[in-house]
Amino acid sequence: MTFPPIQEQLDLITRNTVEVISEEELKKKLEKSSLTGQPLKVKLGADPSRPDLHLGHSVVLRKLRDFQDLGHQAILIIGDFTAMIGDPSGKSKTRPQLSAEEARRNGETYFEQASKILDPSRTTICYNSEWLGSMNFSDVIRLSSHYTVARMLERDDFERRYQAREPISLHEFLYPLAQGMDSVHLKNDIELGGTDQKFNLLVGRDLQREYDIAPQVCITMPLLVGTFGEEKMSKSLGNAISFSDTPQDMYGRTLSIPDDLIETYFRLLVPHPETPAHLFMEIIRQNPREAKRTLAREIVSLYHSRTEAVKAEEHFDRVFVQKKAPEDIPEFSFDSPSMPLVDLLIELNAVKSKSEARRLIQQNAVQIDDEKIGSIDHEVTLGNEARIIKSGKRKFFKVTRK
Repeated sequence: MTFPPIQEQLDLITRNTVEVISEEELKKKLEKSSLTGQPLKVKLGADPSRPDLHLGHSVVLRKLRDFQDLGHQAILIIGDFTAMIGDPSGKSKTRPQLSAEEARRNGETYFEQASKILDPSRTTICYNSEWLGSMNFSDVIRLSSHYTVARMLERDDFERRYQAREPISLHEFLYPLAQGMDSVHLKNDIELGGTDQKFNLLVGRDLQREYDIAPQVCITMPLLVGTFGEEKMSKSLGNAISFSDTPQDMYGRTLSIPDDLIETYFRLLVPHPETPAHLFMEIIRQNPREAKRTLAREIVSLYHSRTEAVKAEEHFDRVFVQKKAPEDIPEFSFDSPSMPLVDLLIELNAVKSKSEARRLIQQNAVQIDDEKIGSIDHEVTLGNEARIIKSGKRKFFKVTRK
């Protein structure tokens, strides 16, 4: 197999990375690959504790796609076994463990979503329960003998918890060892991860040496800051833009990011922009609002289409700039001549619970025909003429009586 020139590969691989351990070893592996015609085995581990992927996951997935585009082998590890341990990375307390069924079920959707970025025909997918699940207790003892407690406590989050006298369970020490065994089993050349995974990646590198395997090169990628501009993107923090978001939601959430994140999002999330990078930087300086709109169109185009991106922008302008209702509002009909507003929001699936409905109403976030409703006891009258219900910023419904 023929690969691009070494420097061309290095330029693409190191672009946007935080750390490569080490670049010299990476270059040697690329040189050997070019000489032998054998692609490098590049591993990315995925902990399926949450089944929905968001743009934060895309940063490292796009780096894996870079390796694919260069002709190397991408290996996506669904950590169904390690998810039952719970990754302690960046955690201030013990993370809840998943059952085998939960981990496998969540992992089933991971590859489908990751294929929006990866080339599925050139991706090897593995579940680490295939080899970790067959280890017996003596195997675990033997594995544990390769690492000391002192080395484990060098890890920042463990050290903080130890100093604060917060409990650290023994099974948490096993997580990086189990992840490291993935590298021993696969004999991969390179492992990718976010900066919060550096310790785990280095454990894999150390264990490969212990098992007389050429140590992997570790490449860390930046953690994407969420839409609020403070903490890293996370579904649990409500600051995420998901792969599965509608074009309208994806566009709107991108516009909500602080101005100082526009350049970072463009650099990390848009691999082949329609607008050249140097022109986009100029737009940021002259008109941050327009730059954000350009960024939002680029992101929606990646996960949906250019056509959907244009429609999402038109929807946003109509609803949030012109303050009009969207053109394609879902319609619902009910038998009753009237209905409590709280119950109606539940029926429309506008909210998940009555408490959420009451909270929205009390925050003046619910409107009927452009009139804000502040009473949680409000009764909605239904007739032949459609009434427009607006829940929150982006949800609209037409309701009538049957």
